[in-house]
Amino acid sequence: MSSRYLDASPEDAILGRSLRQKSANDDYLRCTEFDREGNVTVVSGEFKKTELCTKHGLLPRDLRKIWVPSTIVPHILVRKNSILVNLLHIRALIKADTVLLFDIYGSNDSYTQSVFMYDLEGKLRQGSKAMGGLPYEMRALEAILISVTAALEAEMRVLQDLVVQLLGELEEDIDRDQLRQLLIYSKKLSTFEQKAKLIRNAIEEILEADDDLADMYLTEKAQGSDRPIEEHTEVEMLLESYHKICDEIVQISSNLVSSIRNTEEIVNIILDANRNSLMLLDLKFSIGTLGIGAGTFIAGLYGMNLKNFFEESDFAFGGVTGIAFVFSALICAYGLHKLRRTQRLSMWGEGGASGKRGWLSLGGKPSKSKSKSKPKLAPHHPASNPMHHHGPQWPPMEVMPIQHKKS
Repeated sequence: MSSRYLDASPEDAILGRSLRQKSANDDYLRCTEFDREGNVTVVSGEFKKTELCTKHGLLPRDLRKIWVPSTIVPHILVRKNSILVNLLHIRALIKADTVLLFDIYGSNDSYTQSVFMYDLEGKLRQGSKAMGGLPYEMRALEAILISVTAALEAEMRVLQDLVVQLLGELEEDIDRDQLRQLLIYSKKLSTFEQKAKLIRNAIEEILEADDDLADMYLTEKAQGSDRPIEEHTEVEMLLESYHKICDEIVQISSNLVSSIRNTEEIVNIILDANRNSLMLLDLKFSIGTLGIGAGTFIAGLYGMNLKNFFEESDFAFGGVTGIAFVFSALICAYGLHKLRRTQRLSMWGEGGASGKRGWLSLGGKPSKSKSKSKPKLAPHHPASNPMHHHGPQWPPMEVMPIQHKKS
């Protein structure tokens, strides 16, 4: 390692450490190997990448799609004498008589991988007759697809139960903690939907390639017989069945995401309505304060130490008090009236629907208000038109095309 990474910024130091860790585990891969009878011959054995490439006829770029833990996009690659599978927690190399399962460093799906290994061992041991005449590679591929779809269905059921329960609680009461949980579940469900779509697209990509489907018959290749490109019914039916399962999972997750979006919109509408109610209450208090202030203004005028000729009157206090109350009430009533007019919602503005017609009234009789509001045409004055003559009204002259005579 160059000294450039030792005497540099923290970003370069982090990059240097990641490169050193990558180079330490870059030459070996940990694999579990199954033979033709379904027996485990090697458990978590370490193999050099160069040896794997030489032994199984692979290229380094093919192995990179398997040993890189950050690979997000799943795929099924068909090579000359092998099939490379990278789906969810499974990274495998399938041959005509061998299956290699790659153990990824730092993987969190150890339990799922253990269950899959037992299932794969059982299907490989059953033989071709017990599995409907499927060859060795098809049985291994079906075991992988069963494990992948089972993992997707299990995760979908957990998310579906949590989301449905939360949406039911939000219908009764809207709480801040419930909204936070809704946000978390929405992110998880979007991630799950994207993952299911990628797996469905990976299977669909293989189904669209006839040459790859024909090349997946590894047993016949090992026996020296080449299958025509059009004859791949068994593997096509196998992949189509699991493609439909993945598509169903995608549809269910899409419906859940749509339900969450609709609930979020409804919650936003309810929150907006509550916010508008609070603003309306604040406006009412402001109008009441304005009216009381107007009454106290009159009292303030008479409270000045000036002669106003009412000091000796017996009815001045009652009269001024009544005037102040009436003035305050008038201001409050006017303010509330304006507020009610502003509060009314109409599709046609302040005029209401009296002069408008919606799409539901198509074909009906025109309203009186519309007939009244229809603008009248200006009267026609013949004298104002210089081209007008008081003679007979002739029809307009038609211009006929000129016909050339034939010589």
